[in-house]
Amino acid sequence: MKILIFAWLVQLPALSCAQEESRKPAAVSSIAETSLVDFDKQPVEIRKLILSALAMTRMNLTYVFASHDPSRGGMDCSGTIYHLLRQAGMKDAPRQSDEMAKWVMEKSKLNRIEKADTLKHWEFDNLKPGDLVFWSGTYESTKRVIPITHVMLYLGKNKATGKGVIFGASDGRSYEGQRRTGVSVFDFVLPKATSKAKLYGYGKVPGLGSSTRGGHS
Repeated sequence: MKILIFAWLVQLPALSCAQEESRKPAAVSSIAETSLVDFDKQPVEIRKLILSALAMTRMNLTYVFASHDPSRGGMDCSGTIYHLLRQAGMKDAPRQSDEMAKWVMEKSKLNRIEKADTLKHWEFDNLKPGDLVFWSGTYESTKRVIPITHVMLYLGKNKATGKGVIFGASDGRSYEGQRRTGVSVFDFVLPKATSKAKLYGYGKVPGLGSSTRGGHS
């Protein structure tokens, strides 16, 4: 039995290496903060958060499920946001996307998206740069109290195109028509009506920024 256990342990590094090799290479995009509408008018804490996010898009990190550590070469969606928030001093930020949504609900405000079929709908009136954006149904998961499966950070609108830009990690979302893999900037678009994925809502990071806002819930 001891021989079998030893043989299994010896194989672990090889298995780990095989998993590393199976990762898709990073294919990411970045932008300058000067490309964002009214970036210089945001609260200092929001500007710092966005700058940190954009710096991460230049690290060539791929998508790695269950990782929140850039030293592993990549992170997943909630791991990326968790790392960003912890780096910004949000020590009570949860690790999982649904827990982040609950955190926002309890300590800030979660604006629900229930009727919007366009980003110009009034349900987005309170969306601001630096807000966390949540989706449901992006993949099959264990049952959750709040059905959130994906989270990203809203950066604002691109000056050149007038379109919304988000930050996070994905294996499949696009930016300006190019499919991206890893920690990147992405186009902020609503899921197709036929998609299982739905935009669930958005909200201000608890304790971040000095401005106060109302919202629909």
